[in-house]
Amino acid sequence: MNEFLVIQDIVIILLVSLPIIFIFRKINLPSLVGFLLAGMIIGPYGFKLIKAVDEIEVMAEIGVILLMFTIGLEVSFTQINKIKKFLITAGGLQFLITSAIAFLIFALAGIQINQAIFLGFLVALSSTVIIMKLLSERNELESPHGKISVSISLFQDLMIVPLFLILPILSTDKNIDTINALIKIGVAFGATAVLLFAAKYFMPPIIHQIARLRMREAFTVGIILLILGTAYITHLAGLSFAIGAFIAGLILAESDYNHQILAEILPLRDAFNSIFFVSVGLLLNIHFVINNPVLISGITISAFLLKMLIIILIVLALKYPLRIAILCGIGLGQIGEFSFVLSQAGTKFGLMETDIYNSFLASSIFTMILTPIIFQLEPWITRQTAKLKSRVDDEEVKYAEKLSAHVIIAGFGLNGKNLARVLRETGIKYIVIELNPDTVRQEKQNGEHIMFGDISREDILKIAGAERANVIVFAISDPLITRMSLKVAKSLNPSIYALVRTRYINEVDELIKLGADEVIPEEFETALQIFRKVLEKYHIPLNVIMQQVTLLRQQSYRLLRKEVMDITAFTHLDEILAQGLTETFFVNEDCAFINKTLAEINLRAQTDATIIAIVRDGNMISNPSGKDILMAGDTIILYGTHKSVDRAIELLNGGKFE
Repeated sequence: MNEFLVIQDIVIILLVSLPIIFIFRKINLPSLVGFLLAGMIIGPYGFKLIKAVDEIEVMAEIGVILLMFTIGLEVSFTQINKIKKFLITAGGLQFLITSAIAFLIFALAGIQINQAIFLGFLVALSSTVIIMKLLSERNELESPHGKISVSISLFQDLMIVPLFLILPILSTDKNIDTINALIKIGVAFGATAVLLFAAKYFMPPIIHQIARLRMREAFTVGIILLILGTAYITHLAGLSFAIGAFIAGLILAESDYNHQILAEILPLRDAFNSIFFVSVGLLLNIHFVINNPVLISGITISAFLLKMLIIILIVLALKYPLRIAILCGIGLGQIGEFSFVLSQAGTKFGLMETDIYNSFLASSIFTMILTPIIFQLEPWITRQTAKLKSRVDDEEVKYAEKLSAHVIIAGFGLNGKNLARVLRETGIKYIVIELNPDTVRQEKQNGEHIMFGDISREDILKIAGAERANVIVFAISDPLITRMSLKVAKSLNPSIYALVRTRYINEVDELIKLGADEVIPEEFETALQIFRKVLEKYHIPLNVIMQQVTLLRQQSYRLLRKEVMDITAFTHLDEILAQGLTETFFVNEDCAFINKTLAEINLRAQTDATIIAIVRDGNMISNPSGKDILMAGDTIILYGTHKSVDRAIELLNGGKFE
């Protein structure tokens, strides 16, 4: 029966995983932390429920492969290009500085140089899973601290590949020749480049051919084959499975099928990842943690504070406010999941002794637990930093002092820029408040009236003339700051008209309570556009369409937010559809019926629609006869039922002459 122990162990792991996912969601902690703790409890140092540890590690390797693949799939070259400034500056500086300082600390503590370097790399890595979860739950992925945090985390993920490649040269194995190791690393980098190049040209056509089969099972099997196949090729080349999987994800991210691939792989990834994180927990000696609470606590707090402080200084150096810097520091203060992946690879090269491994693993787990708890202080941090005095360019201060009955635009993204352009053309005075220093500098050079500042701060709003302004428009992607700054703006000027853009409908009621005069949720505005286009397709009169849209917008989209919509509130469109209508059609030069008489076209016989008038050169030909000729540039007026008018327009567009 021993050969079936692995099945028993997987059952135990999955049995433990289900309640962990539920419980940790309830207490707002990442489930991966629960998996790590579960591994400690059910493992060989806990209740000894898991026996086939070696077999479990093989399953865990598949989890690593799928994790690396999805990271590559979500990264993509396009996304890297969008955030390359933050990626290179903030991400690069964080990784280099954190690694260097951590290395010095470990070296001074008496740890061997190569091990100290390796540990420095591990400390520098943060958890992509945790920071993405924290930001997405608060709808802050597009906020300034969200973009910076994701960029730094993304750079760390990209560093996994070169870190895997340099493990041999850090090895403590006395039999490894440094020169040969360097040669192997060079070969490994070359092999990676060749594989990346080959994958770029071969993978997209392969996945396209698989997709053409229109068989879901073939698509899923084909994707798994590409992932494991690429991983195995890199393994044969002397690299890790993880590198090949990452390359496969990076290439397929640029394909047209990336969303479908992600949908197919995510369930598999989540299942195998639970096994991976549990397997990491299996290796931690729980007795070591109990016997060394001071050591573990000291390492946990020191590592968290070190990373947080470095990130805060880097973000401040990029000219962002203290609030943004602190939130980035807290969000990335933990040691991440890829550190576990790398540490397991490092043990094979003798880079992690047992006590060091146990100390590192336990401390990493506790930093992960610490991050979501401290991140709950975000509102308090925002309120405290709002009390600090702001520095604003004198030129903008003087400009703002002259303004009255003007518009304040919070945020200079796409919506802010478009609004500013319209206001400028119409001659309405406005001033922009923006938190991105690069945007402020660039737009100032373009002659824009824009000031750098945090819109949630009272002094910034006073400088912008909120007490004298007529309108304030919130075009930022930070729900917390929107709410706080709306409250401050209304306290300064209760009569100011506050227009708020929000991404999600669940924020509407709270924003209205805080004083928003108009809330535009992107979710429902998209739905209204779809609704309008559908009605236009059925040739519903424009005034009726606008009446329905206005009705839906009234009372802050309350009709759409009801679980059961009050249909009686709408005009019965079926009655309109049953009636006749008129529609116009412009005859362009491509029309097949040009220079033909209406009798030759015989539109009524073919479609049941009637041409009741022709507008030509500004003159109307009423009740045209069969002898009248259709000419390019004419506008014809059709009358009939919705169905007949649709058929007539289709005939005139397609040139189907019978």
